[in-house]
Amino acid sequence: MNVDQLKRKWMQFKGELKQQWGKFTDNDLQEIGGNYDKFIGKVQERYGDKKSELMKWADQWYHKSPPDATGKKTQ
Repeated sequence: MNVDQLKRKWMQFKGELKQQWGKFTDNDLQEIGGNYDKFIGKVQERYGDKKSELMKWADQWYHKSPPDATGKKTQ
């Protein structure tokens, strides 16, 4: 998942992120707010040793998620 994809899907993504990866707090999610760099920082902070696993999960989540409001799913 890249910067633009995270921004577009943040509202849907954050709920599943917290459910799947429970170390993220509500404050973390509010702080990230769809910002990719902040997301990467929190991933490193909370799951440093599992960062690649979490990022792989995020990519898989994005590719199976429904298209955005425009009906498009950009790669």
